[in-house]
Amino acid sequence: MATTYEFPSDLLAGQEELHQVRAELSALLRRLPWSVEPVDGFSDDNGWRKVERPASPGWTADEQAEVEKLRRREHELAVFISTHRFWAEVAAEQRMQARSRLKHVHEEQAPGASGNS
Repeated sequence: MATTYEFPSDLLAGQEELHQVRAELSALLRRLPWSVEPVDGFSDDNGWRKVERPASPGWTADEQAEVEKLRRREHELAVFISTHRFWAEVAAEQRMQARSRLKHVHEEQAPGASGNS
């Protein structure tokens, strides 16, 4: 049976926000043009596979600011989580397992989640 950990509420909240920020950043990056700067499209079939990109209008200043804001928050949360005082309470040989459990605790708490971990 897997070890259970009593994660502090602020650590759980930080991890949940980190998941949300990463999902929001990923969705935003999928919506944005492929290049930050305006650039012409291209086609290159000289490598091991053909690569094509349409022309990119680049990102607006607002889009760049939103990406920067999300990346900054992602970094703050990652630092908060990785340096949380809770980790000092976990035996060194169990920290990797505990960190993995924290990353997936939201899946275990989701409605309809199976108890097979």
